Amino acid sequence: MSHFPGFKHIHSEYGIDAYELVSNGLQVLLAPSGNAPVSTFMITYRVGSRNEAIGETGATHFLEHMMFKGTEKFSKASGKTIFNVLQARGARVNATTWNDRTNYYEMLPSEHLGLAVEIEADRMRGLLLDPEEVASEKTVILNEFDRGENEPLRKLIHSVWSSAFVAHPYHHPTIGWRKDIEQVTSDGLRSFYDRFYWPNNATVSVIGGFEAESVLETIRSSFGPLPSGRSAEVDYADMEPKQIGERRVTIRMSGGMPAIIMAFKSPGIAHDDWPALYVAGMVLSQGKSSRLAKALVDTGMATWQTASPSAFQDPGLFSVMCSLTAGTDVADVETTLVESINELASNIQEDEIQRAFKKMEAQILYARDGSFSLASQLNEAIASGDWTLYTRFLERAKKVTAAGIKDVVQRYMVKDQMTIGEYQPKQAD
Repeated sequence: MSHFPGFKHIHSEYGIDAYELVSNGLQVLLAPSGNAPVSTFMITYRVGSRNEAIGETGATHFLEHMMFKGTEKFSKASGKTIFNVLQARGARVNATTWNDRTNYYEMLPSEHLGLAVEIEADRMRGLLLDPEEVASEKTVILNEFDRGENEPLRKLIHSVWSSAFVAHPYHHPTIGWRKDIEQVTSDGLRSFYDRFYWPNNATVSVIGGFEAESVLETIRSSFGPLPSGRSAEVDYADMEPKQIGERRVTIRMSGGMPAIIMAFKSPGIAHDDWPALYVAGMVLSQGKSSRLAKALVDTGMATWQTASPSAFQDPGLFSVMCSLTAGTDVADVETTLVESINELASNIQEDEIQRAFKKMEAQILYARDGSFSLASQLNEAIASGDWTLYTRFLERAKKVTAAGIKDVVQRYMVKDQMTIGEYQPKQAD
């Protein structure tokens, strides 16, 4: 169906119909799948840690927590909390925050889709943000922050990103800095909420067993009365000054195994060079026959390794990461990584690309199995600015050649654009 009152049909592709709710600009993606008993309703807001200024880091994540505290209609005071109401219908409900987006989702029996729509529309503009609830949740989030600080690999990843970026908001972790979390207030969260939680800054995805006409009518009825907000979008892409020279960071703490991250500045996911970088990561790291598996795991230097570009809207990092075996010299691993990357820049075979593509194709097919998996994949494409990046991913990847991989490795994986992070466990006294 391409036409429905109150909606403008935008595009159809890969069994997905894109609409816009005319009254307020809400984007809607529908992917019906016959009589499937389960459906997923997901709403993606174009706000993440990328949208936070210094002093308000962690606001996106904090607000995600508060969105479950309810509205006048769905709250402890009303006797109907969001969790209780949805879980009583057999729903799986949660939310996630990342650099470029926040999403909320309900996976539930298709007959209860209307309830998910009602709840999400209600809390889009009706969030209570009670000061006592904010204070209580602050303790929860600070505990979450402290747990992360005690995880060596997570701390290493945060340190690499905060060293690689000095001006762009990718500098700070999604959970925020502790000082900013401690200073969060109900009024501050309200201000942040009022900047980003509007229909025209959100995309609804509905995947599963439903009739498009019925779902669109429910969406129009629940979301249609909500006003659109002023665009809060800022162009962050050019905020980061050009890196000149290698950067290093070393983390030492108790516990865990030694690890290394070698990261290079890389373009955002919509850039024409991104697919070649992705395939380069596959050739380097995917499978037991990959180059890094042979060079590091088979030789006993590492327990695991991975390599891939970040799939963000703005330029991010191509990261090569590995956990080392006890007693392995980090300097030796660093040398091996540099040699492997240099070899990739000068010598890559078409059969390696074809093997990587077959793995990629299988992974994507598995990832698209089920309403929640499909919605999750769409969610990340929406966050990057264009949902069709999801449907056209394989098409873009098929155009990658050996020459193209050599080119992007030579241009992006260079010393001046590199940040190296090392984790070394402290020895017990």
